[in-house]
Parts: sequence; C-alpha cells; structure tokens
Amino acid sequence: MPSAAAPPSALPLDAQGILELAARSMFHLFSSISQGMFLVDRDARIVWVNEGYRRFLPDLGFSSIDQFLGHLVEEVIPNTQMRRVLETGEPILIDLLTNKAGTFVVSRIPLRDEAGQVIGAIGIVLFDHPETTLQPLISKFAMLQRELDDARRELASQRSNPLYAQRRAKHTFASFVGTSPAATEIKRQARRAAQSSSPVLLLGETGTGKELLAHAIHAASPRAHGPFVGINIAAVPDTLLEAEFFGVAPGAYTGADRKGRDGKFRLAHGGTLFLDEIGDMPLAVQAKLLRALQEGEIEPLGSNRLQPFDARVIAATSRDLAALVREGRFREDLYYRLNVLPLRVPPLRERRSDIPALVEVLGEDIALRAGTAQPEPTPDALALLAGQHWRGNIRELRNVLEQAAMRSDTQQLDAAQLAEVLRASGVAQLAPAAPPPEAAPLPADLLRPLGEQVAELERRAIAAALAATGGNKLATARLLGISRATLYGRLENPDQ
Repeated sequence: MPSAAAPPSALPLDAQGILELAARSMFHLFSSISQGMFLVDRDARIVWVNEGYRRFLPDLGFSSIDQFLGHLVEEVIPNTQMRRVLETGEPILIDLLTNKAGTFVVSRIPLRDEAGQVIGAIGIVLFDHPETTLQPLISKFAMLQRELDDARRELASQRSNPLYAQRRAKHTFASFVGTSPAATEIKRQARRAAQSSSPVLLLGETGTGKELLAHAIHAASPRAHGPFVGINIAAVPDTLLEAEFFGVAPGAYTGADRKGRDGKFRLAHGGTLFLDEIGDMPLAVQAKLLRALQEGEIEPLGSNRLQPFDARVIAATSRDLAALVREGRFREDLYYRLNVLPLRVPPLRERRSDIPALVEVLGEDIALRAGTAQPEPTPDALALLAGQHWRGNIRELRNVLEQAAMRSDTQQLDAAQLAEVLRASGVAQLAPAAPPPEAAPLPADLLRPLGEQVAELERRAIAAALAATGGNKLATARLLGISRATLYGRLENPDQ
C-alpha cells in the first residue's frame, strides 16, 4: 500500500475508485440537501444546474434550464462572487447574496484537477429564506455595508477633488452615533433625503447634531464629489450677510477687493450649501434668498450681471419656523420653499439608550485633543448621565464630560464627580435613570418555540394574501414583498 502522503493519482485502482465514489456521493448529497446548485467551468460559464435551482430561474429572467446554460455567471446572477473564486482558487463557504431573486445564504467552492489547477466551481444555495432565522445578522450586515459605502464615498471625494479639500463633508452617517429607535429612524429618513435634490430642512434643539447630519446627507448624495459650503447665519452681521451669500463685484465699494469675491452660493456650485440657523435671517435678505432659490441665479453686490449656480440647499434651525411665520418674522413663501424635506432631529432625552455609546465616542475625542487618557465613567455615573434632561443635548453632554475629565485626578469618573459638574452648570435634575420595569409574564400561547410562532404567522399571512389575490401567486408574492421562488418554497414546505 502506498504511503498516506502519496497523491491520489498514485493510489491503486480500487482506492482511486473509492475516492471517485466518495466524490460522487458528496456531490449528490449537496445537490439533494441544498435549495439549489450549479456548476461553472474555468471560463465562468454555467454548464450544469440541478433541479432545485429551477425555481429561481423565473425571477432571474429565464423560463428553462436550457436558456440559462452557457451564459457567463455574472451576466445572469447579479452580485455573484463566482469569478472571484475561479481567479483566487479560494472558497467562500458562507456568504449572503442579494439580487432580484431574493436573499440567499450561499457557498462557493472551487473544483480542481489532479494537478491542482482550478477547472471550475460549484455554487450552492444553502437556504433561500434567511429573513427570519438570520434577521439580526442580515440587519447588522446591511448597516455595516451602508457605513462602508459612506466611508468609500467620502474617501473617493477627498482623493478625486483636491480643489475641494477644505470644503468637503467632514462626517458620514457612521459619525451619527446611536442605535436607538429615534436615532435609527432619523438616519433612515436622512439617507432617503440624500438621494433627492430637493431642499432639506433640519429641525431640532441646539446640540442635537443637525450640522453633522447635513454633512452626512451631502456625503451620501450624488453631489458628494462637489464642495460642501456652510454658513452660520447667526454668526454673520446683518450688514455683511448679503455679501457672504452672493459675493461682491470688483470695486463694488470703497475698500472692496479689486478682483471681487465669490459668495457662498458660487463656492457651493456643484455641491451643497448648508444654511445653519436659518431662522435668524433678516427679512430683507430672506427675499433675495427666495429669489435666488427660485431662479437658480444670483447677482453679486455692485454687479448688474446674473450668475447661475447649481447647489443643493440644506437649512437648519433650532427655532420654531412656523411660529416665526405666524409672527411675520419669517417669509411664508421662503418657509415653503425650504420645508420640502423636513427632518426632525431627536433630542438626547428621546434617545437615552445611546448615551453610553456617545460617552465612549466623545471621551475618545476629548482624550485625543487633550493628549490624556480616555475618561471611563462608572456604571453609576452612566446612569446619572442617562437621567438628565440635557437642554444642550450632545453638545452639553460633551461639555460635562470634558469638565469632569479635567477636574479628575484619575481616568475613572464616578457619579459624585459628574454630579458636581452638573450642579455647577445649573442642572436641577440629578436623579439617575430609573431601572426598567419588570417585564409582565408572557401569555401561555407565546411560551412556545419562536420558530413555531413565526411559521404559523407566515402561514396565516400567505393564506390571507392568496385569498385577497384570488390565488394569483405572482400578485401574492408582490403583496407580501417576497420573490415568487420564496413563495413557492413556503407553499411546498409550510413548516420551514
């Protein structure tokens, strides 16, 4: 008998036959237990499809296996990684694949000849309805993918647009810390707003992160490669505001620059103009701003020439604009021009569960800027922070942390130290956050395995949808928001 180190080709015929039989058995096993399987050759052309894969073909645009065979895999299966497996020779054992046929958990395994050369690959659909069993993993994967896309867009903007190096977005949605329902919802709304070209109006108390969200919306928008230009209206004297907006023509007045000066609208051309504290704008400038937004052109001070501009406007205010309109202090027509996509940024007291994560991020930034160790609040200190009203929101939270860190002789911050800083800041409420109430006992019908309850709920939903559509499976799948392949799988295996 040959040694164990000998290659398969050197084994006796009976042993070679056993290996071939084992390979065929494993192949048939994978084919039978998987939801679908196919093979590609070394050129990434599909050469074989098993019967289970047939049910995915209609959603991929094919009516038969014969039509499907012979195509390059990336031409017929969107988002596939099969070519990567062929090129690297490395398997991808567990992966999530999402395309127009649905979301799948898949494996991709290279095939090699006796010399070790890659001659093809196997694609296996392990199961095609991970929405229930893998929902937490899928949600986390989707969130990480979005944050990675945000970071890539920001990096691409920085590299490809050196002229705008000083006028690019400094934050992405990954910078908006928080996973509370309120934080998650405002990020969801802001991501949708980023894909529009309409004006955005950010409403919320001071210190909630409106400017950070404005940066993130720009970074996630089609204008990410353009400049991000911001102006704090409350910080500019009324007499200079018009020049800041529209620019100054050469020699417009005594002492004016002989070359003239571009205003913020021109600087933001091709990108985003962020108008912070829009509620503090004088009425006289409001009329000119409205005309600029309506006409898409500006007239610099001292000039008779109109200059076109192309900038998406994001405005923000901590004031009640609707009340200012009723009082006659803000133009109603400008309000409606800006209030196209209003987003209310939640105050910190509505997202208390985000405070530990915010403390971690703020503490790290404070330590980096001060060159000191990162402050570490004790559990009692975190509970105290979570119990405050936070009139200044995240900005006030940072201020309290920074003061406490500067006063402390150690890295650790306890509740007594933070309470002292809060008292000095004039905060009346010092009670720690109350512990959550005890959960009520679950009804008896819920004390069953979760899988059984989910399966029963799915069966009821499918039955109701079929009844509502008169048994039309395509309409039923659309009504339920799933692919036809997934619906067929549920009908064939109602307990899975």
